[in-house]
Amino acid sequence: MSKQEKETLETFPNPAPERDFTIKIDIPEFTCLCPKTGQPDFALLELEYVPDQLCVELKALKLYIVTFRDQGAFHEAVTNKILDDLVATTSPRFMRLTAKFNVRGGIYTSVVAEHRMEGWQPATVVALP
Repeated sequence: MSKQEKETLETFPNPAPERDFTIKIDIPEFTCLCPKTGQPDFALLELEYVPDQLCVELKALKLYIVTFRDQGAFHEAVTNKILDDLVATTSPRFMRLTAKFNVRGGIYTSVVAEHRMEGWQPATVVALP
């Protein structure tokens, strides 16, 4: 498989576009390189989104995420790039990417980036007794 094929995010039609529902995906083995030291950085990525017409295909997502393994990137930059790429591919109603990076030098870093489709409002949460 070529690098271009690995980087391609794929989609499939939302099976219930008439309804808001949340898809949650945990990616526990994300790695990239520290741009200052070249040392590996490890993170848990938590993706949550409300699809509109398209959903992201999981195998393609896995192959896309692996492409960051040899790239130097600041935590803030890589989190926003992944979110931007996913939004460009799926055009969701809402998407949140939380990147929880493992400790380095005694410091944990978490980066949360969000996208909201213009005009979309979340449904009111129903509180059950």
